Amino acid sequence: MSFVRDLRVAAHSLIRTPGLAIAVVLTLSLGIGANAAIFTLVRGVLLKPLVNRDEDRLIYIRQSAPGIGDKNSTFSVPEIEDLRASVKTLSAFGDFSAMDFTMIGLGEPRSIQGGVVSGTYFDVMGLHPVLGRLIGPQDDGPKAAGVVVLTYRFWTTAFHKDPSVIGKTVRLGSIGDRSATVIGVLEPCVPYPQDTEIIANIVTSPHHLSATMVTGRIHRMTELFGRLAPGVTLDQAGAELRSAYSAMKKDHPEAYAQEANFQIGVKLLRDEITSGARTVLLVLLAASGLVFIIACANVANLILARTVRREGELAVRVALGASTGALRRMLLAESLLLCGAGAALGVLSAQPMVAVLARYASRFSVRALDFRVDSSLLWVGAALAIIAAVILAFVPRLPSGTLSPSSGSLRITGSTRRRQRIFAVTQVAASFVLLAGASMLITTLIALQRAQTGLDTQHVLAIDVPAMSYGKTPQQVVDFYKEAMRRIDALPGVSKTAFGDVVPWRDAGGPTAPVGLQFSADGHVHASGVEDPRALSRTISPGFFAALGVPIIAGRDFNALDAQNNLDAQNNNEEPVVIVSQTLAQRMFPNQDAVNRHVYWTDPVLQFFGGTDLEKSRLLAPHRIIGVTADVDDEHVVPEPAVTIYSPLDEGPLFGGRLFIHTGANPYALVPSVTRVIRTMSADQPVERAATLEDIRAEVLTPDRLNSLVFGVFAAVALAIAVVGVAGVLAFSVSARTREFGIRLALGSEPQRLLKGVIAEGTVMAAAGVLAGAAFGLVLARLAGTYFLDMKMPGALPVVVSAFVLMAVAVIASVLPAARAARVDVMQALRSE
Repeated sequence: MSFVRDLRVAAHSLIRTPGLAIAVVLTLSLGIGANAAIFTLVRGVLLKPLVNRDEDRLIYIRQSAPGIGDKNSTFSVPEIEDLRASVKTLSAFGDFSAMDFTMIGLGEPRSIQGGVVSGTYFDVMGLHPVLGRLIGPQDDGPKAAGVVVLTYRFWTTAFHKDPSVIGKTVRLGSIGDRSATVIGVLEPCVPYPQDTEIIANIVTSPHHLSATMVTGRIHRMTELFGRLAPGVTLDQAGAELRSAYSAMKKDHPEAYAQEANFQIGVKLLRDEITSGARTVLLVLLAASGLVFIIACANVANLILARTVRREGELAVRVALGASTGALRRMLLAESLLLCGAGAALGVLSAQPMVAVLARYASRFSVRALDFRVDSSLLWVGAALAIIAAVILAFVPRLPSGTLSPSSGSLRITGSTRRRQRIFAVTQVAASFVLLAGASMLITTLIALQRAQTGLDTQHVLAIDVPAMSYGKTPQQVVDFYKEAMRRIDALPGVSKTAFGDVVPWRDAGGPTAPVGLQFSADGHVHASGVEDPRALSRTISPGFFAALGVPIIAGRDFNALDAQNNLDAQNNNEEPVVIVSQTLAQRMFPNQDAVNRHVYWTDPVLQFFGGTDLEKSRLLAPHRIIGVTADVDDEHVVPEPAVTIYSPLDEGPLFGGRLFIHTGANPYALVPSVTRVIRTMSADQPVERAATLEDIRAEVLTPDRLNSLVFGVFAAVALAIAVVGVAGVLAFSVSARTREFGIRLALGSEPQRLLKGVIAEGTVMAAAGVLAGAAFGLVLARLAGTYFLDMKMPGALPVVVSAFVLMAVAVIASVLPAARAARVDVMQALRSE
């Protein structure tokens, strides 16, 4: 009951100082709200268990080849079968081949992200349906009917939870076409290994049933999962997998080039899913922690100032017999009321903040896509409020019993002054760390945005028009694109239309992107046991480089004669032709003219190419170089040297379909007309994702932009609180030294001298904070670098700019208290005692 009475007394006391109470509540709400929101997100993305059955026994197995820069090589069917036969620490394996499909039969024709799985996949993953059934062992084999399962998110967003989709037949196009029946909807779960929309059985992909897929050890395109056997640890399974993998490499050395340094790794599926977001979220959590420290330090200074002003009141309480414990309990009651109000306001503001941060985190982990706020937001807010209340209750120094209750003077003891300055320096130091980090991100973003791509990004519209081979020969597919380009070229405002198989930055790059195919050239000598150089393969139409604004440095572009030579290849000896990038020409033919020289593919994976014998022979034959073009790095937003071989559209094969339309008008105004042209030619043809290259590049840069924005907001909030803190300390110092300033002015001191002295005091605190922040930031960065290998130290420019901003702002914050000190009325100051 006594503490309840203390709470009532504290409430009445705070009501008499509404300005201070509001300032403390708002400051704490910023610190507590940000931390509650981010910790809730961290818990939901990094810590919360997956819905998968026994998810702590579900593992992800990765094959990589770091020697050639391949972070995820995936697995081939023979490799998976070898592991199944020799690894006993895993009770079951599940395989998933990521594939892009075109889907017709459910609403608008569309391109979708899908996966092809065997009948054990869902059992290994420990997942259940919310509607219908999932793919099982009965759906395996070449004679099984094609079946499809929709992911919950796709069912919800595309079909609005319509149960009538079950039993409908769709036509799926990828590497071959098949029909399939929708048999179920998967429960809400993390759609790994990508943001999958449908999952189909193997028979829906004719390629998966081919001999090349079943027997080709280097034909790798399958992700692999496993379930730990009872009593087996992750380390034991990893050791056995590595042992089996070593034996596999020894038995098949031709499939594992020593230069590529093939490796196998294993981790819990939850860790794999969250790996992309872990660094970002933990750094964000650290940033919010710094904001909380700044907020608490700022509030501590306010509480210290209030306690100094209340020394007379507290002395009276001591004189009347109040114990130290009673005074502390009274201060704790006040702190709890303030922190509780701040936490309540912070939790309310944290709810929309969580939604915004979840969309931000979804750029780094698919798990954040379906994140929901739960009760953890409340208990985190409550815990932070209690921590802050305890800290604030024990910050002030209680008056001694010798202080005269009647004293009307405002005196700051050396201990109180030191504490105030320490808290102010702490605020500046934490702000400096945040400001330096935000400056580094902003500097990086500016450099990325200013990087020259070599493309006319503003005037080129890219549209996905995926190849539809159902009921068509390869030549008919090519003719469809040629006719589409002819008709689009006739539209008003169109300068040039071209075909390509990759949209820069959107379709290429990423951790699972191919690292190119091995090739050779005239004069290149193959070294035994060493891979040939690698190049990216691109298929384009004549006019592609003109449409994208890329110059041809030597030779010529493709033309109609090249296409005719391809059609007449059975009756003549015309050799296939290619165009190569400038970097390839310089590396393979240094100080020589590359035109009319030859390159040819040597990658063993091309033995699995499924074309006719003539098409296979032309693919592997020497290709005559007819042109050299400026490098087009379609994978990296900051261009790097590009080793690329371009083949003409008629050569094929076509694994993608993208149209590039160059216009001097508004590119987006062409979208309805282009869609109408293509749908007139084929009503089932998907026409999607129309965007200018400029907007595509901006979309790819969105994570960097969001990083800069989020950390910039944190830094701005921290800076604002720190500025208020420095100004508050100086203002209180000036208030307490009014008599001193009056005496100094009465003795002839110049007001400018007092002005400079107060500003210097603020500058010294800021400088101390910057130095402390630099030291703390250095230690923090090195410590984080031991856990996060991709952590980078900020350069000199962000550090210098951050220090300058903080020092300048500190000087500005000192001006108002300094001006007040310089305007002290001498007589009033002398009568203040």
